[in-house]
Amino acid sequence: MTAPDFQTAVIGAGPGGLAAAVKLKQAGLRDFVVLERADDVGGSWHENTYPGLGVDIPAIAYQYSFARKADWSRMFPYGAEVKEYHRDIANRFGLYPHIKFGTEVVREEWDDTHHYWKLITDSGAVITARFLISAVGAFVRPKEEAGIPGRTDYRGKYQRPSSWDHDWDHAGKRVAIIGTGASAVQIIPSIAPEVASLTVFQRTPVWSIPKPDFVMPEFGKRIMAVPGLQAAVHGFALVFVDLALRLAVGAPVGPTKKVLTRFDAITIKAYERYLRLVVDDSETRRKLTPNFGVIAKRPTMSNGYLRAYNRANVTLVTDPIETITARGIKTRTDGEREFDMIILATGYEVFSDPETYRPGTILGSNGFDLGKFYNEEGLQAYESVSVHGLPNRWTLVGPYSWTGSGWHAFVEMTADHAVRAITEGLRRGARVVEIRRDAMDAYHRKVYRRNEPVRFYFNELNGHVPTYYRNSQGDSTYLRPSGFYEAQRGNRKFPLDDYSYRTTA
Repeated sequence: MTAPDFQTAVIGAGPGGLAAAVKLKQAGLRDFVVLERADDVGGSWHENTYPGLGVDIPAIAYQYSFARKADWSRMFPYGAEVKEYHRDIANRFGLYPHIKFGTEVVREEWDDTHHYWKLITDSGAVITARFLISAVGAFVRPKEEAGIPGRTDYRGKYQRPSSWDHDWDHAGKRVAIIGTGASAVQIIPSIAPEVASLTVFQRTPVWSIPKPDFVMPEFGKRIMAVPGLQAAVHGFALVFVDLALRLAVGAPVGPTKKVLTRFDAITIKAYERYLRLVVDDSETRRKLTPNFGVIAKRPTMSNGYLRAYNRANVTLVTDPIETITARGIKTRTDGEREFDMIILATGYEVFSDPETYRPGTILGSNGFDLGKFYNEEGLQAYESVSVHGLPNRWTLVGPYSWTGSGWHAFVEMTADHAVRAITEGLRRGARVVEIRRDAMDAYHRKVYRRNEPVRFYFNELNGHVPTYYRNSQGDSTYLRPSGFYEAQRGNRKFPLDDYSYRTTA
């Protein structure tokens, strides 16, 4: 029988792909390849280089447990340093020889005859592997279509956070930015002092709280280098996150709904008072005031975003955009404004949306189509990682993934899940390792039941606000309704017999 090119293939060399590669090597599974569409490792931290790019959680929580870094230059590092951290991981663990750059997988097909995966790349090449780990990540691809008419009519310069052209000088130019999400919150205060004018087109306001950022002093770096200290501090913080999540999903639904409703009302009032302290103009403050809860959309942290609106050259527009024109942007009531550059900060297709999974692109056994399954039956996966119908395949960021931790901590545990299942399959001499349908269904019933308070929060209490925490099916598959440590146990100590192991199909 034909042997595959590799024992294991990993799709993506971002934080998840690097974690999977390290875990495979640590398990002694060295026959693997990492397929990466870009020309270096890091994922979003390689592709995104826009002005002001940085992490929005402390560095101590944004790193691997197996490669803690004590000498971060800041409490919240900038993007270039985070990218270099991932490059260092690839070098330190000898991953570069395993990586094929410039290789984008456009279709995954399970071969029922040979019991391996055929990965079709954008060049038409086919790479085969017995086992497959998808490490595509949470933000799968930038939204090419912003949903605004006339996008192709514009004759000025477009910029996107995911592909910033640093050769184009925006100094002294008339600039527009569409969107006020996480990337826009970083871009706006970074370029506002440099441009002639900056017009921000806002559909929905964003929560933006102060960022306790500072340059890390040398004595701080020495303290962080004390063996075990970073792990202890990070673990202590995760305990509080864990308790909050457990309380939110473990308490009786009725009282939880009342607490969430009251929590939103109090925090919205508090944010209104905060805005009065930092934003001078009352009309601008009104536009920046959210009418939804602090976690209904992804909250942001910035010391400069709100204050940027105090500048004379920064204007906030909430009048809906009617069309993009050849010279600029026309809104519904205010007419056309001309711009030299338009920044499309309109977001990504995310892993929790069924539309992200295109039918015909991930094909499993007996004609199983993941895109069709997710769009018809909703997103679901055993421990967020494996789906019945896709044998020998695991995804590191799947339905009901995020547990409130940094992504590195999460993809480590899901990588451990995949490697544990692969190792057990090899130990049993199995060619096919597949999660049992009854195990997946039982897990999904439990998760869906426990997710009721989360659905209430996003669908009812904050159903009026667009958010990627609620998908088009009305489900909140971004968040995992459990604590971090429960998720960790579930992925590292799942019952091995929840999988089936077959020597032949």
